[in-house]
Amino acid sequence: MLEEKQVDTLLHKKRDGKRIVLSEGKAPQPKRPPIGRLPRISRYMALAIYYEDLIRRGHVHDYAEIATLGHVTRARVTQIMNLRLLAPEIQESLLTLPRVVDGRDELSLRFLQTVALQSDWTKQRQRWADVPSTSY
Repeated sequence: MLEEKQVDTLLHKKRDGKRIVLSEGKAPQPKRPPIGRLPRISRYMALAIYYEDLIRRGHVHDYAEIATLGHVTRARVTQIMNLRLLAPEIQESLLTLPRVVDGRDELSLRFLQTVALQSDWTKQRQRWADVPSTSY
């Protein structure tokens, strides 16, 4: 004779490549997006590194081509690329700035242009040290 049994279990959908499969157990909690946003200067620094890599690999020829592809002026691309003239530890600290929860960014591209155009990294470090630590 056939005996009927009931099994209670939790199932949830899980993506496996292109397929959706049922997986046993509780569904994982969705990750919450981080609070705040990345500072604009951090995004500019990352862009400068990316643009430099594009030029080095030969995907683009010059700043003018980047400006055309990015729908910005050549002057803006030059301003962004000037961030690569900063001392390495300043570049690193720009990439690791804390997220901005509300209000304006503490650091501006205009201020960093004056620092980046100092050809001596020691002078750049001195100017960077004068920035209040609440900014970074």
